Amino acid sequence: QVQLVESGGGLVQAGGSLRLSCAASGRTFSNYVMGWFRQAPGKEREFVAAFSWSGGTPYYADSVKGRFTISRDNDKNTVYLQMNSLQPEGTAVYYCTAGIFPSRTLWTMRSRYDYWGQGTQVTVSS
Repeated sequence: QVQLVESGGGLVQAGGSLRLSCAASGRTFSNYVMGWFRQAPGKEREFVAAFSWSGGTPYYADSVKGRFTISRDNDKNTVYLQMNSLQPEGTAVYYCTAGIFPSRTLWTMRSRYDYWGQGTQVTVSS
């Protein structure tokens, strides 16, 4: 049974940092793309960042580029999202997700991901 378990959310002041973790288990993810999405109150779930576990350059939403970094620990089968210079518009539930993609251009498509975590709340105060 595949499980993606997020942690690391919380309350932070504007300009602060948080690191989210996603512990992946239940299968081999070597062929998977691992991503982070977020959903703010009253809004649709949106793409944040993704990378391919097989290698290559990560991909970021324009809104987080230069401030967020997605990374992994192969030994722990864990994906991280380092978030710096957080702003109030970053308040959302952040979700870890995994899927198999034929093309990098599809990484931003929420519907193409197969597995989702339960989400972790990030609140940025002004």
